[in-house]
Amino acid sequence: MGFRWGAFGGCIMEENDERVWYHCTCHTYAAWLYGDTRGYRTRHHREHVEGDYKNPPAPGQYAGQLKRSLGLLTQPPVRIQQDYREIVGIGMVAKLRQYTAQVLALSVSSNHVHILAKMRMNEIPRLWVGYAKREAIFRLKAIGWKGKLWGKRSGIHPIENREHQLSTFHYILRHQNEGAWIWDFRDHLDT
Repeated sequence: MGFRWGAFGGCIMEENDERVWYHCTCHTYAAWLYGDTRGYRTRHHREHVEGDYKNPPAPGQYAGQLKRSLGLLTQPPVRIQQDYREIVGIGMVAKLRQYTAQVLALSVSSNHVHILAKMRMNEIPRLWVGYAKREAIFRLKAIGWKGKLWGKRSGIHPIENREHQLSTFHYILRHQNEGAWIWDFRDHLDT
């Protein structure tokens, strides 16, 4: 099996397949705020921020930014309860498959989702993930969910090679140790 590079920088791992593997991440509303005590990043790294979630900034260093962010919220930060994680995950996998994405793994944690999927290069993966997020909120609203669920934008990162794909796959599955709902291609899906 040979590798070749797709138009958007991702690795195509099978011949005659115009899809590319991506690691996609989605965060719930207000999961990671400007000024967060765990560290944060500005869009396109427009501002240098000390620290990250592994090495957080000094306590209180960005208290002003966090206070302003909290004041701008239109509802409390969203955390997906354990009972709802499967509903979110099944909805997202079903919608991505409807758009012919090949989903290998998906995890739904309290404040974020990880997806490893192969999507066609001539489509916009961010758009497909947006449709999957919308399907999840429709399913939750059908059982009484009120308010927002998702933060803006999703992270869409092309997979570079087979090693990167396997590493991402196992990384997603390890979220089960943190209480995430996990699905992978070996599981049956009741949509």
